[in-house]
Amino acid sequence: MHCQVYLRKGTMYLPTLGIMEKGFYRGIEPVSVVSVANTEAVRQALLATIARGNPTVPRLRRSEYPPPVLLKYAGVKTWSAFDSDTSLWTISEEGGRFVIVAYRKLPTGESVQNKDEEIELPAGSSVDAAVDRMIEILQDRARR
Repeated sequence: MHCQVYLRKGTMYLPTLGIMEKGFYRGIEPVSVVSVANTEAVRQALLATIARGNPTVPRLRRSEYPPPVLLKYAGVKTWSAFDSDTSLWTISEEGGRFVIVAYRKLPTGESVQNKDEEIELPAGSSVDAAVDRMIEILQDRARR
């Protein structure tokens, strides 16, 4: 399971990630959009998205890609408008281990994993523990 969590202006954007082939994902419906101040709504959105997992979606040629699904939810027209003031994390689970990774932006605008902000939960940690930790991170970042 792999999901991407976006924080923009105090709002969490959480797309379902469809898997095209191993390691290649794209955001699809449904998308959850929740104020991070609403802890229970954030929790329910994260749990539902994690439970959906990564459904298989058709592999597309670059010319067939639709606009990113998040744009309409954020009310912006371009990815650069969405991404410019957005923080990104991933939550992954493999073999019973949850890992949360923060991303940082390079001067080029590309987002890359920030290994200094990687959190690996202990083996056997529950999905609830991973969700609670993600909520702490989002609410802390939104306060800054």
